[in-house]
Amino acid sequence: MQPSMKSPDAYPSRAATRNGSSVKWFLLFWLIVIAAGGYAVYSYTNHLKDQMLLQLAAQNRQQLAAVQADYEKKLSVLSEEVNDLQDKVQSFNELLTFTKDNASTKTDNSNKLYTQLSEVRKQLDALQKEMDLLK
Repeated sequence: MQPSMKSPDAYPSRAATRNGSSVKWFLLFWLIVIAAGGYAVYSYTNHLKDQMLLQLAAQNRQQLAAVQADYEKKLSVLSEEVNDLQDKVQSFNELLTFTKDNASTKTDNSNKLYTQLSEVRKQLDALQKEMDLLK
């Protein structure tokens, strides 16, 4: 045997060192790609969430405006009905006063007017309660 010749396993070869270094760079590259992909997914989901929240806010504003318009419409109708009933109550009061002044003990007209007035007041109270509920 020759003394200057040693076995190939005694010294690490340059190819093995180069392969170990390239594997490290390859793994580092994939780790960076995976991290960038994870960040991109996170950013995109946040962007989609923000868009969805904006759309929901716009829909809520539209629905609220529609509900408010409907409420105001119903409130104005009820206000008109209450005003009409108040006018009727006032006219019944005047008629009742006139009838009471001119009624004799033999007629029962005043009792009828009191009954009608009572019914109108009940309706007025019911409408007032509905109006208070809408407020």
